[in-house]
Amino acid sequence: MPHYIYLAIAIVAEVSGTLALRASESFTRLGPSLIVVIGYALAFYFLSLTLKHIPVGIAYAIWSGAGIVLIAAFGYVVFSERLDWPALLGMLFIVAGIVMLTAVSKSIPSA
Repeated sequence: MPHYIYLAIAIVAEVSGTLALRASESFTRLGPSLIVVIGYALAFYFLSLTLKHIPVGIAYAIWSGAGIVLIAAFGYVVFSERLDWPALLGMLFIVAGIVMLTAVSKSIPSA
């Protein structure tokens, strides 16, 4: 079951890197720029570990979908970014897709 932990780490690292990307101000600020590089390096490393157990299409769908929703949520809380109802509905569909992939799909090994 470590592949789920690896995937969760990959998602958190990617979200951290993406949030730091905005704070890096086009890579003109060193601290946030380093977080971007480290975040994406960790994200891809842990995603690669995940791919030993989960098919690439499924892993990427979960990784990118969860990243989209989390970044939008953090954008709302941290940067006061607003989403209209079609965007929120779309995010709900993304979450539903992730739930379907992880809870119902037989494409992911259980152990």
